[in-house]
Amino acid sequence: MEKHRSLKRGQKMAHHKNTPPRPPLHVLLDVWIFHGLFGLLMLAPLMFGSVEPWSIFVLEAGVALLCVMWTVQQASSSEITVRWNLLFAPMLVFAALILIQIVTGRTTYRFDTIRVARLYCAYGALCFLVVQLLQKRAQLKLLAMAFTAYGFGVAAFGLVQSFTSGGELYWYRAPRQGGSIYGPYVNRSHYAGLMEMLVPIPLILSFSRYPEGNQRTLARVAAVLMASTIFLSQSRGGMVAFVVQMAVLGVILAREKRGRTAATSLGIFLVLVAGMLVWLGGSELNQRLISIHAAANTEIAGGTRLDIYRDALNMFPQKPILGWGLGAFPEVYPRYRTFYTNLYINEAHNDYLQLLVEMGALGFLTMLWFIGAMYFRALKKIGNWADDPNGTLALIAMLGVTGILVHSVVDFNLQIPANAALFYVMCTVAALDARFTAPQRRLRMSKRDTAPALVVR
Repeated sequence: MEKHRSLKRGQKMAHHKNTPPRPPLHVLLDVWIFHGLFGLLMLAPLMFGSVEPWSIFVLEAGVALLCVMWTVQQASSSEITVRWNLLFAPMLVFAALILIQIVTGRTTYRFDTIRVARLYCAYGALCFLVVQLLQKRAQLKLLAMAFTAYGFGVAAFGLVQSFTSGGELYWYRAPRQGGSIYGPYVNRSHYAGLMEMLVPIPLILSFSRYPEGNQRTLARVAAVLMASTIFLSQSRGGMVAFVVQMAVLGVILAREKRGRTAATSLGIFLVLVAGMLVWLGGSELNQRLISIHAAANTEIAGGTRLDIYRDALNMFPQKPILGWGLGAFPEVYPRYRTFYTNLYINEAHNDYLQLLVEMGALGFLTMLWFIGAMYFRALKKIGNWADDPNGTLALIAMLGVTGILVHSVVDFNLQIPANAALFYVMCTVAALDARFTAPQRRLRMSKRDTAPALVVR
């Protein structure tokens, strides 16, 4: 009996000895925050683009919870590390301009400015967390596969819904104020905006050296479906933005030594997209394509888009320095409207003009600083993008951002929280320091390329 008990005691001790130690709290929190962060970015578009009060609350509360978790994670670790990003400076200046509007009463509608400012705080917090958490090459591979699968799923859902739903979101909810739904969005242009940011992920991944086995084929299939739905959604702005993205990619590929091979792959991709459009698009898509040049600026409410632009330009000289206040455009615009309509015009349908009106020249210049800094850092890293994970990531993010920047000339994707959150995160990712090592070798990084960090032990 004693021998049996000793044997069992020995087995228990061996079992405990072989059991790996439980990871410390700060390591577990790091993993949870990372998955929660990018899970929230994926969830936001599915909640109708996060434009309704309940979905905005979920987005803002989710970001707040992640920030609390990150604070606890830092407090529980042996040292506090805060990494800097080139874009944080213009973001802080923009936040200061909003604060000035609120504190000094320079905003026309203080409630709206505070409401939209909360969203911008959420965007900024997401960008901050991305810089702190995205550190390992294994994370890039996980995100590439996850967002490829996510984009394919959303595109397939949008395609099936467009043929079967009869104009209802998720087959059960009809938009209260009408709309041209596609996927989880009431407005097809906002669906196209989401795809403009997601398509470069599987597309560039399929051109790089990183996919293994069937991953390259799966990435190409996902890219073809996602790109096709931009056209099948019949968003003119989305079509133009996608063409510009492919032109930019073509120029980058043409400057490389392996440009002929990559250009051939890009050509095959575009042929496959065209084939899918011919198969699924029909005559309605053909008419939409033909009308791009004639109707791109006259689509809104009976040809009023250009009138909105003129009226917005007339608003700017009244408050040229700090603007009318963040989020105040829909409340101020009616007094400057020069045409009759019974519709409520809540956006300028041009993100640049709306920013100029709401934030004035100072806010507009800060935006130019933000975008210029992003391109400056991204372009420095894409010279060897096919072999360097830092360059691959920068090219993906830069192409996605470029699509939205083009589309924003004729639409308001950046007023849609789900799209805006992903846009600002991609800008931040494009401007990341060179922190990832290439496979089978470690890249030597100079001091200027090392992530600036404040470390407190």
